[in-house]
Amino acid sequence: MRSASRIVISGIGVASPFGAGRECFWDHVRRGVSATRRIDEFDPTPYACHVAAPLPSLSIDDAPSLEAHPGAAGRGADDVLRERAEARRYSRASLAGVIAAREAWADAGLRVGEPGSGVIIGTGGGGIELGEKQYREFFTDGLKRVTPYAIPLSICGMLSSEISMALQAHGISHVLSTGCTSSTDATGYALGLLRAGEADVLLCGGVDACLTPGMIYGFSRMRVVSTAFNDAPAEASRPFDKDRDGFVLGEGAWMYVLEREDRARARGARIYAVVEGYGSTCDAYHRVQMDPEGEQIVRAMRMALDRAGRAPESIGYVNFHGTSTQLNDAIEIRCVREVFAGHAERLPGSSTKSMVGHPQGASGACGIVTTALALQRGFLPPTINVHAQDSACDMDVLAIQGRAAEVEAALCNCLGFGSKNSAVVLGRAS
Repeated sequence: MRSASRIVISGIGVASPFGAGRECFWDHVRRGVSATRRIDEFDPTPYACHVAAPLPSLSIDDAPSLEAHPGAAGRGADDVLRERAEARRYSRASLAGVIAAREAWADAGLRVGEPGSGVIIGTGGGGIELGEKQYREFFTDGLKRVTPYAIPLSICGMLSSEISMALQAHGISHVLSTGCTSSTDATGYALGLLRAGEADVLLCGGVDACLTPGMIYGFSRMRVVSTAFNDAPAEASRPFDKDRDGFVLGEGAWMYVLEREDRARARGARIYAVVEGYGSTCDAYHRVQMDPEGEQIVRAMRMALDRAGRAPESIGYVNFHGTSTQLNDAIEIRCVREVFAGHAERLPGSSTKSMVGHPQGASGACGIVTTALALQRGFLPPTINVHAQDSACDMDVLAIQGRAAEVEAALCNCLGFGSKNSAVVLGRAS
Protein backbone atom coordinates (compact mmCIF):
# COMPACT_ATOMS: atom_id res chain seq x y z
CA MET A 1 0.00 0.00 0.00
CA ARG A 2 1.40 3.41 -0.97
CA SER A 3 2.05 5.78 1.93
CA ALA A 4 -0.11 8.45 0.29
CA SER A 5 -3.12 6.11 0.30
CA ARG A 6 -2.82 5.02 3.93
CA ILE A 7 -5.43 6.46 6.28
CA VAL A 8 -4.18 7.29 9.75
CA ILE A 9 -5.44 8.40 13.13
CA SER A 10 -3.71 11.74 13.79
CA GLY A 11 -5.68 13.06 16.78
CA ILE A 12 -7.70 11.54 19.65
CA GLY A 13 -10.20 13.06 22.07
CA VAL A 14 -12.20 11.40 24.83
CA ALA A 15 -14.98 12.14 27.29
CA SER A 16 -15.35 8.94 29.31
CA PRO A 17 -16.88 7.85 32.61
CA PHE A 18 -13.50 8.77 34.13
CA GLY A 19 -13.80 12.40 32.98
CA ALA A 20 -12.75 14.61 30.08
CA GLY A 21 -9.50 13.93 28.28
CA ARG A 22 -7.57 11.31 26.37
CA GLU A 23 -4.86 10.97 29.02
CA CYS A 24 -7.40 10.63 31.83
CA PHE A 25 -9.05 7.76 29.95
CA TRP A 26 -5.79 5.98 29.11
CA ASP A 27 -4.41 6.31 32.65
CA HIS A 28 -7.47 4.59 34.14
CA VAL A 29 -7.72 1.91 31.48
CA ARG A 30 -4.01 1.13 31.63
CA ARG A 31 -4.26 0.63 35.40
CA GLY A 32 -7.44 -1.43 35.16
CA VAL A 33 -9.80 0.89 37.05
CA SER A 34 -13.55 0.28 37.02
CA ALA A 35 -15.85 3.22 36.25
CA THR A 36 -18.98 1.33 37.31
CA ARG A 37 -20.90 2.74 40.27
CA ARG A 38 -24.36 2.75 41.77
CA ILE A 39 -26.75 4.93 39.75
CA ASP A 40 -27.51 8.21 41.52
CA GLU A 41 -28.88 10.21 38.59
CA PHE A 42 -32.29 8.78 39.53
CA ASP A 43 -33.62 6.24 42.02
CA PRO A 44 -32.80 2.80 40.54
CA THR A 45 -34.51 0.74 43.26
CA PRO A 46 -37.67 0.04 41.19
CA TYR A 47 -35.48 -1.70 38.61
CA ALA A 48 -33.51 -4.92 38.72
CA CYS A 49 -30.23 -3.21 37.70
CA HIS A 50 -28.80 -0.52 39.99
CA VAL A 51 -25.37 0.05 38.43
CA ALA A 52 -23.91 1.83 35.39
CA ALA A 53 -20.76 3.59 34.14
CA PRO A 54 -22.10 7.06 33.33
CA LEU A 55 -20.38 10.23 32.24
CA PRO A 56 -19.56 12.63 35.09
CA SER A 57 -20.73 16.22 35.04
CA LEU A 58 -19.09 17.98 32.09
CA SER A 59 -18.83 21.60 31.03
CA ILE A 60 -18.22 23.22 27.68
CA ASP A 61 -15.14 24.68 29.38
CA ASP A 62 -13.66 21.17 29.11
CA ALA A 63 -13.46 21.69 25.33
CA PRO A 64 -10.08 23.17 24.30
CA SER A 65 -9.84 26.37 22.31
CA LEU A 66 -8.83 26.14 18.67
CA GLU A 67 -7.04 28.54 16.36
CA ALA A 68 -8.92 29.73 13.31
CA HIS A 69 -7.73 28.67 9.86
CA PRO A 70 -6.50 31.74 7.92
CA GLY A 71 -9.05 31.13 5.18
CA ALA A 72 -12.01 30.48 7.52
CA ALA A 73 -14.98 32.79 6.99
CA GLY A 74 -17.89 33.63 9.26
CA ARG A 75 -18.17 33.27 13.01
CA GLY A 76 -15.42 31.41 14.82
CA ALA A 77 -16.23 28.12 16.47
CA ASP A 78 -15.15 29.53 19.84
CA ASP A 79 -17.82 32.22 19.47
CA VAL A 80 -20.41 29.51 18.76
CA LEU A 81 -19.32 27.65 21.89
CA ARG A 82 -19.55 30.76 24.05
CA GLU A 83 -23.07 31.42 22.79
CA ARG A 84 -24.08 27.87 23.68
CA ALA A 85 -22.08 27.58 26.90
CA GLU A 86 -25.00 26.49 29.08
CA ALA A 87 -25.21 22.72 29.42
CA ARG A 88 -29.00 22.82 28.91
CA ARG A 89 -28.38 23.89 25.33
CA TYR A 90 -26.93 20.45 24.59
CA SER A 91 -28.03 16.90 25.08
CA ARG A 92 -25.51 15.11 27.29
CA ALA A 93 -24.39 13.12 24.25
CA SER A 94 -23.84 16.28 22.19
CA LEU A 95 -21.87 17.96 24.96
CA ALA A 96 -19.59 14.93 25.40
CA GLY A 97 -19.19 14.63 21.63
CA VAL A 98 -18.20 18.27 21.20
CA ILE A 99 -15.67 18.10 24.04
CA ALA A 100 -14.04 14.95 22.65
CA ALA A 101 -14.13 16.25 19.06
CA ARG A 102 -12.43 19.51 19.96
CA GLU A 103 -9.71 17.65 21.86
CA ALA A 104 -9.08 15.36 18.88
CA TRP A 105 -8.98 18.33 16.50
CA ALA A 106 -6.51 20.22 18.70
CA ASP A 107 -4.40 17.07 19.18
CA ALA A 108 -4.12 16.72 15.40
CA GLY A 109 -2.97 20.34 15.06
CA LEU A 110 -6.06 21.31 13.06
CA ARG A 111 -7.89 24.62 13.15
CA VAL A 112 -11.41 25.99 13.07
CA GLY A 113 -12.71 26.05 9.51
CA GLU A 114 -10.22 23.50 8.20
CA PRO A 115 -10.77 23.21 4.42
CA GLY A 116 -12.01 19.86 3.15
CA SER A 117 -13.10 18.73 6.61
CA GLY A 118 -16.22 16.88 7.67
CA VAL A 119 -17.78 14.82 10.44
CA ILE A 120 -18.96 11.19 10.46
CA ILE A 121 -19.85 9.66 13.80
CA GLY A 122 -21.88 6.78 15.19
CA THR A 123 -24.48 6.67 17.96
CA GLY A 124 -27.18 4.38 19.21
CA GLY A 125 -29.47 6.68 21.15
CA GLY A 126 -28.40 10.20 20.24
CA GLY A 127 -29.92 12.66 22.72
CA ILE A 128 -32.33 10.07 24.10
CA GLU A 129 -31.90 11.24 27.71
CA LEU A 130 -33.10 14.72 26.82
CA GLY A 131 -36.00 13.36 24.79
CA GLU A 132 -37.09 11.05 27.61
CA LYS A 133 -36.90 13.90 30.13
CA GLN A 134 -38.92 16.20 27.90
CA TYR A 135 -41.66 13.63 27.34
CA ARG A 136 -41.78 12.98 31.09
CA GLU A 137 -42.18 16.70 31.75
CA PHE A 138 -44.84 16.95 29.04
CA PHE A 139 -46.99 14.28 30.64
CA THR A 140 -46.43 15.34 34.26
CA ASP A 141 -45.77 19.08 34.33
CA GLY A 142 -47.64 20.36 31.32
CA LEU A 143 -46.71 22.00 28.06
CA LYS A 144 -44.78 25.01 29.34
CA ARG A 145 -41.85 22.96 30.63
CA VAL A 146 -41.03 21.60 27.19
CA THR A 147 -38.31 23.44 25.29
CA PRO A 148 -38.98 24.31 21.64
CA TYR A 149 -35.68 22.58 20.91
CA ALA A 150 -36.79 19.24 22.39
CA ILE A 151 -36.84 17.50 19.02
CA PRO A 152 -33.66 18.84 17.38
CA LEU A 153 -31.64 18.38 20.58
CA SER A 154 -32.70 14.76 21.01
CA ILE A 155 -32.48 13.31 17.50
CA CYS A 156 -29.44 11.28 16.45
CA GLY A 157 -28.65 13.40 13.42
CA MET A 158 -28.06 16.52 15.51
CA LEU A 159 -24.87 15.06 17.01
CA SER A 160 -22.76 15.55 13.90
CA SER A 161 -24.30 19.00 13.38
CA GLU A 162 -23.23 20.12 16.85
CA ILE A 163 -19.69 18.87 16.20
CA SER A 164 -19.61 20.47 12.74
CA MET A 165 -20.59 23.80 14.31
CA ALA A 166 -17.98 23.38 17.04
CA LEU A 167 -15.27 22.81 14.40
CA GLN A 168 -16.77 24.98 11.64
CA ALA A 169 -16.39 21.93 9.40
CA HIS A 170 -18.40 22.57 6.24
CA GLY A 171 -18.05 19.19 4.57
CA ILE A 172 -20.07 16.04 5.08
CA SER A 173 -21.89 15.89 8.45
CA HIS A 174 -23.41 12.44 8.91
CA VAL A 175 -24.48 10.16 11.74
CA LEU A 176 -24.69 6.39 11.43
CA SER A 177 -26.99 4.60 13.85
CA THR A 178 -26.64 0.85 13.43
CA GLY A 179 -26.83 -0.13 17.09
CA CYS A 180 -23.68 -1.21 18.89
CA THR A 181 -21.68 -1.24 15.64
CA SER A 182 -22.54 2.40 14.81
CA SER A 183 -19.12 3.97 15.35
CA THR A 184 -17.20 1.07 13.80
CA ASP A 185 -19.42 1.41 10.76
CA ALA A 186 -18.88 5.18 10.75
CA THR A 187 -15.14 4.49 10.67
CA GLY A 188 -15.55 2.16 7.70
CA TYR A 189 -17.65 4.76 5.91
CA ALA A 190 -15.04 7.46 6.59
CA LEU A 191 -12.24 5.17 5.42
CA GLY A 192 -13.93 4.71 2.05
CA LEU A 193 -14.56 8.43 1.54
CA LEU A 194 -10.98 9.38 2.35
CA ARG A 195 -9.54 6.72 0.09
CA ALA A 196 -11.81 7.92 -2.71
CA GLY A 197 -10.69 11.52 -2.25
CA GLU A 198 -14.18 12.69 -1.27
CA ALA A 199 -12.80 14.44 1.84
CA ASP A 200 -9.40 15.62 3.06
CA VAL A 201 -9.87 15.11 6.80
CA LEU A 202 -12.74 13.68 8.85
CA LEU A 203 -13.63 13.80 12.51
CA CYS A 204 -14.85 10.30 13.26
CA GLY A 205 -15.85 8.26 16.29
CA GLY A 206 -18.87 7.61 18.45
CA VAL A 207 -20.88 8.91 21.37
CA ASP A 208 -23.74 7.68 23.52
CA ALA A 209 -25.21 8.86 26.83
CA CYS A 210 -28.18 6.60 27.39
CA LEU A 211 -28.45 6.33 31.17
CA THR A 212 -32.15 6.97 31.72
CA PRO A 213 -34.88 5.25 33.75
CA GLY A 214 -36.45 4.00 30.53
CA MET A 215 -33.23 2.46 29.25
CA ILE A 216 -32.38 0.78 32.56
CA TYR A 217 -35.93 -0.56 32.83
CA GLY A 218 -35.94 -1.75 29.21
CA PHE A 219 -32.58 -3.51 29.45
CA SER A 220 -33.58 -5.02 32.80
CA ARG A 221 -36.74 -6.42 31.21
CA MET A 222 -34.60 -7.92 28.45
CA ARG A 223 -32.38 -9.51 31.13
CA VAL A 224 -29.20 -8.37 29.40
CA VAL A 225 -27.77 -6.09 32.12
CA SER A 226 -26.01 -7.16 35.29
CA THR A 227 -28.20 -7.47 38.38
CA ALA A 228 -26.09 -9.76 40.60
CA PHE A 229 -23.54 -7.11 41.61
CA ASN A 230 -25.75 -4.22 42.71
CA ASP A 231 -23.91 -4.21 46.04
CA ALA A 232 -20.47 -4.43 44.40
CA PRO A 233 -20.70 -2.14 41.35
CA ALA A 234 -16.99 -2.17 40.46
CA GLU A 235 -17.22 -5.95 39.93
CA ALA A 236 -20.36 -5.95 37.77
CA SER A 237 -18.74 -5.82 34.33
CA ARG A 238 -16.75 -9.05 34.08
CA PRO A 239 -16.31 -10.29 30.50
CA PHE A 240 -15.14 -13.90 30.21
CA ASP A 241 -15.57 -14.60 33.94
CA LYS A 242 -17.76 -17.60 34.73
CA ASP A 243 -19.97 -15.48 37.03
CA ARG A 244 -20.80 -12.78 34.47
CA ASP A 245 -24.52 -12.06 34.33
CA GLY A 246 -24.96 -9.20 31.86
CA PHE A 247 -23.46 -5.96 30.63
CA VAL A 248 -23.14 -2.66 32.45
CA LEU A 249 -24.61 0.32 30.62
CA GLY A 250 -21.80 2.77 29.87
CA GLU A 251 -21.58 6.26 28.40
CA GLY A 252 -18.93 8.32 26.65
CA ALA A 253 -17.49 9.89 23.53
CA TRP A 254 -14.40 8.64 21.72
CA MET A 255 -13.36 10.75 18.73
CA TYR A 256 -10.43 10.63 16.31
CA VAL A 257 -9.15 12.47 13.28
CA LEU A 258 -8.79 10.40 10.11
CA GLU A 259 -6.75 11.61 7.13
CA ARG A 260 -4.21 10.46 4.55
CA GLU A 261 -0.80 9.73 6.01
CA ASP A 262 1.05 12.07 3.66
CA ARG A 263 -1.19 14.97 4.67
CA ALA A 264 -0.74 14.30 8.38
CA ARG A 265 3.04 13.92 8.13
CA ALA A 266 3.40 17.09 6.07
CA ARG A 267 1.80 18.93 8.99
CA GLY A 268 4.05 17.20 11.53
CA ALA A 269 1.09 15.49 13.21
CA ARG A 270 1.56 12.60 15.60
CA ILE A 271 0.39 9.32 14.05
CA TYR A 272 -1.31 6.96 16.48
CA ALA A 273 -2.18 4.13 14.10
CA VAL A 274 -3.04 3.23 10.51
CA VAL A 275 -6.62 2.20 9.75
CA GLU A 276 -5.96 -0.71 7.41
CA GLY A 277 -9.21 -2.59 6.86
CA TYR A 278 -12.90 -2.82 7.73
CA GLY A 279 -15.48 -5.57 7.39
CA SER A 280 -19.21 -5.66 8.07
CA THR A 281 -21.81 -8.43 7.90
CA CYS A 282 -25.25 -9.30 9.25
CA ASP A 283 -26.34 -12.63 10.72
CA ALA A 284 -29.94 -11.85 9.63
CA TYR A 285 -30.85 -14.03 12.59
CA HIS A 286 -32.50 -12.27 15.56
CA ARG A 287 -33.30 -8.82 16.98
CA VAL A 288 -31.00 -9.12 19.99
CA GLN A 289 -29.20 -12.48 19.83
CA MET A 290 -26.10 -13.53 17.92
CA ASP A 291 -26.34 -16.49 15.61
CA PRO A 292 -24.70 -19.18 17.79
CA GLU A 293 -22.96 -20.58 14.69
CA GLY A 294 -21.09 -17.28 14.29
CA GLU A 295 -20.56 -17.69 10.56
CA GLN A 296 -21.05 -14.02 9.77
CA ILE A 297 -18.97 -12.86 12.73
CA VAL A 298 -16.11 -14.92 11.34
CA ARG A 299 -16.70 -13.49 7.86
CA ALA A 300 -16.58 -9.88 9.13
CA MET A 301 -13.21 -10.46 10.79
CA ARG A 302 -11.80 -12.21 7.72
CA MET A 303 -13.10 -9.42 5.49
CA ALA A 304 -11.30 -6.80 7.59
CA LEU A 305 -8.08 -8.84 7.54
CA ASP A 306 -8.28 -9.40 3.77
CA ARG A 307 -8.90 -5.73 3.05
CA ALA A 308 -5.98 -4.83 5.28
CA GLY A 309 -3.77 -7.30 3.43
CA ARG A 310 -3.02 -9.01 6.73
CA ALA A 311 -2.49 -12.68 7.48
CA PRO A 312 -4.04 -13.74 10.79
CA GLU A 313 -0.57 -14.46 12.17
CA SER A 314 0.39 -10.78 11.84
CA ILE A 315 -2.20 -9.70 14.41
CA GLY A 316 -0.77 -9.27 17.89
CA TYR A 317 -3.82 -8.08 19.87
CA VAL A 318 -7.61 -8.29 19.74
CA ASN A 319 -9.86 -5.70 21.32
CA PHE A 320 -12.84 -7.94 22.04
CA HIS A 321 -16.44 -6.75 21.95
CA GLY A 322 -16.62 -8.62 25.28
CA THR A 323 -19.92 -7.42 26.73
CA SER A 324 -20.01 -9.61 29.87
CA THR A 325 -23.05 -11.60 28.75
CA GLN A 326 -22.94 -15.38 28.96
CA LEU A 327 -23.67 -16.33 25.36
CA ASN A 328 -22.06 -13.42 23.52
CA ASP A 329 -18.65 -13.72 25.15
CA ALA A 330 -18.44 -17.45 24.47
CA ILE A 331 -19.59 -17.09 20.86
CA GLU A 332 -17.10 -14.28 20.17
CA ILE A 333 -14.17 -16.26 21.59
CA ARG A 334 -15.13 -19.29 19.52
CA CYS A 335 -15.31 -17.15 16.37
CA VAL A 336 -11.92 -15.54 17.06
CA ARG A 337 -10.45 -19.01 17.51
CA GLU A 338 -11.87 -20.06 14.15
CA VAL A 339 -10.36 -17.05 12.37
CA PHE A 340 -6.92 -17.32 13.98
CA ALA A 341 -6.66 -21.11 14.30
CA GLY A 342 -3.39 -22.12 16.02
CA HIS A 343 -2.29 -18.49 16.34
CA ALA A 344 -5.15 -17.97 18.82
CA GLU A 345 -3.08 -19.82 21.44
CA ARG A 346 -0.53 -16.98 21.34
CA LEU A 347 -2.93 -14.09 20.74
CA PRO A 348 -3.73 -11.76 23.65
CA GLY A 349 -6.84 -9.64 23.81
CA SER A 350 -8.96 -7.69 26.25
CA SER A 351 -12.35 -6.08 26.74
CA THR A 352 -12.37 -2.37 27.53
CA LYS A 353 -16.00 -2.79 28.59
CA SER A 354 -14.79 -4.45 31.79
CA MET A 355 -13.76 -0.95 32.85
CA VAL A 356 -16.13 1.51 31.11
CA GLY A 357 -19.19 -0.65 30.62
CA HIS A 358 -21.03 -0.95 27.32
CA PRO A 359 -21.34 2.49 25.70
CA GLN A 360 -23.75 1.23 23.05
CA GLY A 361 -23.17 2.91 19.67
CA ALA A 362 -19.84 4.31 20.89
CA SER A 363 -18.50 0.80 21.60
CA GLY A 364 -16.51 0.50 18.39
CA ALA A 365 -14.93 3.93 18.77
CA CYS A 366 -13.99 3.14 22.36
CA GLY A 367 -12.26 -0.03 21.17
CA ILE A 368 -10.50 1.74 18.31
CA VAL A 369 -9.17 4.52 20.59
CA THR A 370 -8.03 1.97 23.18
CA THR A 371 -6.29 -0.10 20.50
CA ALA A 372 -4.65 2.90 18.80
CA LEU A 373 -3.22 4.04 22.13
CA ALA A 374 -2.09 0.49 22.93
CA LEU A 375 -0.23 0.27 19.61
CA GLN A 376 1.36 3.68 19.99
CA ARG A 377 2.38 3.24 23.63
CA GLY A 378 3.37 -0.40 23.64
CA PHE A 379 0.99 -1.55 26.35
CA LEU A 380 -2.03 -3.86 26.15
CA PRO A 381 -4.70 -2.97 28.75
CA PRO A 382 -6.33 -5.66 30.90
CA THR A 383 -9.74 -7.24 31.23
CA ILE A 384 -10.59 -6.67 34.87
CA ASN A 385 -12.81 -8.80 37.13
CA VAL A 386 -11.78 -12.10 35.54
CA HIS A 387 -11.36 -14.03 38.78
CA ALA A 388 -12.47 -17.44 37.48
CA GLN A 389 -12.19 -17.52 33.68
CA ASP A 390 -14.98 -19.38 31.90
CA SER A 391 -13.70 -22.51 30.16
CA ALA A 392 -15.81 -21.48 27.15
CA CYS A 393 -13.69 -18.32 26.89
CA ASP A 394 -10.31 -20.04 26.76
CA MET A 395 -7.99 -17.42 25.31
CA ASP A 396 -5.43 -15.05 26.78
CA VAL A 397 -7.83 -12.27 27.79
CA LEU A 398 -5.18 -10.35 29.77
CA ALA A 399 -7.06 -11.14 32.95
CA ILE A 400 -6.64 -8.55 35.72
CA GLN A 401 -3.21 -7.30 34.52
CA GLY A 402 -2.20 -5.52 31.33
CA ARG A 403 1.07 -6.22 29.57
CA ALA A 404 3.85 -4.29 27.86
CA ALA A 405 4.07 -5.43 24.23
CA GLU A 406 5.18 -4.05 20.88
CA VAL A 407 2.40 -5.07 18.49
CA GLU A 408 2.46 -4.53 14.73
CA ALA A 409 -1.28 -4.84 14.09
CA ALA A 410 -4.52 -5.41 15.99
CA LEU A 411 -8.14 -6.35 15.35
CA CYS A 412 -11.09 -4.51 16.91
CA ASN A 413 -14.38 -6.41 17.09
CA CYS A 414 -17.84 -4.90 17.42
CA LEU A 415 -21.05 -6.95 17.49
CA GLY A 416 -24.55 -5.62 18.00
CA PHE A 417 -28.30 -5.94 18.24
CA GLY A 418 -29.99 -6.74 14.97
CA SER A 419 -27.38 -9.39 14.15
CA LYS A 420 -24.81 -6.81 13.02
CA ASN A 421 -21.09 -7.53 13.05
CA SER A 422 -18.13 -5.34 12.18
CA ALA A 423 -14.35 -5.39 12.56
CA VAL A 424 -11.49 -2.96 11.99
CA VAL A 425 -7.79 -3.71 11.59
CA LEU A 426 -5.31 -1.13 12.90
CA GLY A 427 -1.59 -1.14 12.14
CA ARG A 428 1.17 0.44 14.18
CA ALA A 429 2.48 3.69 12.71
CA SER A 430 5.98 3.31 11.27
